[in-house]
Amino acid sequence: MRNLSFTDRLLEELQHGLSTSHLQPGAARRGYPANDAEQGELSPGEKAHVAGLMRVNNAGEVAAQGLYRGQAFSAREQALSQAMKQAAEEENEHLNWCQRRLSELGERRSLLDGVWYWGSFTIGALAGAAGDKWSLGFVKETEHQVCSHLDRHLERLPEQDQRSRSIIEAMREDELRHAENAAEAGAAELPRPVKTAMTLVAKIMTVTAYRI
Repeated sequence: MRNLSFTDRLLEELQHGLSTSHLQPGAARRGYPANDAEQGELSPGEKAHVAGLMRVNNAGEVAAQGLYRGQAFSAREQALSQAMKQAAEEENEHLNWCQRRLSELGERRSLLDGVWYWGSFTIGALAGAAGDKWSLGFVKETEHQVCSHLDRHLERLPEQDQRSRSIIEAMREDELRHAENAAEAGAAELPRPVKTAMTLVAKIMTVTAYRI
């Protein structure tokens, strides 16, 4: 594989960001988790609520793509860069699942997905530039917060919506594994103010993406 110039890499990231933020992701390598799940009847209010939750989850996966790609872009070690890109590919499967579920519900993705992507890409690139242990620390903390967020969504889903539940449970399993992998690779513990800021940004995205 030839080495890309800095300009080539920037153009590659621009293309990836635009695709992630505005286009349907490619087919997932793994099966759709909801394939065998039963679906009870949802009232119009329940359907709108589920769509809001899945729109938030989709926005979160868009942001995760940006974070991982940003970290891969500025990582000091090639091995870490490749690991980040591999994690981004798994997040792309989550995007496929979330958008497929939104289509089933007759709903759209967040109109602000581009904001979530490029904001996260910038944060990821800064984390990667700070050093590999801090970059891994961001992964670990991000994924722990995502798991907590998905747990809350599982509690808020209508009991009869087994299709959305199966998707979120599969996503949570992957996110937990990403956090564990980062910890094993030597992730640094982030300062409390950084964790608090990450929680605040995630809250803003969650509230906004649910509606917009």
